[in-house]
Amino acid sequence: MALNDWWIVLLLGVVEGLTEFLPVSSTGHLLLIGHFLGFQSAGNSFEVLIQLGAILALLSVYAQKMLGLAFAAPRDAQARRFLIGLALAFAPALVLGALLHDFIKTVLFESPQVICWSLILGGIVLLAIDRARLPVRVEDPLAVPPLRALAIGLCQCLALVPGVSRSGATIAGAMVLGLGKRAAAEFSFLLALPTMSAAFAYDLIKNIDQMSLADGAQIGLGFGAAFVTALLVVKGFLAIVGRFGFTPFAIWRIGVGAVGLLALNAPI
Repeated sequence: MALNDWWIVLLLGVVEGLTEFLPVSSTGHLLLIGHFLGFQSAGNSFEVLIQLGAILALLSVYAQKMLGLAFAAPRDAQARRFLIGLALAFAPALVLGALLHDFIKTVLFESPQVICWSLILGGIVLLAIDRARLPVRVEDPLAVPPLRALAIGLCQCLALVPGVSRSGATIAGAMVLGLGKRAAAEFSFLLALPTMSAAFAYDLIKNIDQMSLADGAQIGLGFGAAFVTALLVVKGFLAIVGRFGFTPFAIWRIGVGAVGLLALNAPI
């Protein structure tokens, strides 16, 4: 691996960790940076596989809560209802992600313009929802009814388009469906565990034949950087949301998308 590739991989890992659980689209950021720096992995697998670092960071924070729910489920109705709701929320993205995988990777991942417009439009939607006085019916993410969880899962499917943001789609959908800001963000975190794990496993299986030892080294470096930075974000994000809401992230999305469009249309 060339020295130039090392610093790009490290940068991408840091960006993945910083953006994965924020409603700004980590995949959109990674693909735009890769496009402008001339970095591309085999089958566009790097951008998905380094998510393992972010997954493990999230798991380190929520493992105790999830294990507690799993052990409590046989005797606790609320725990059972939450786990059923989480499974329902995860199912739509699982099915559509598998059916549309090749189209997403070969068409949508290759269109920086789509990513930029998704960032801008998603930012406008998030800004509008954050400033709207939506009625709050659920303040505890563990108390989300199963059918409402399924509806949030359908919103998550919008994030199959790079630039939309998985966390952005689930948080915005959850708030429209009556969850408070903190509850929406935490439910998005919990839903990320099965969703991101499945995406990682599926992409690894699909692309393992195209990967070399050098690709493994890139992914390992990106994984490490993503783990460290994601751990910091997960621990601080809820506090930021509680104080500032989602407006800063919406503005950031719009700014990145606009700058990206300007750069893509600038004369060479």
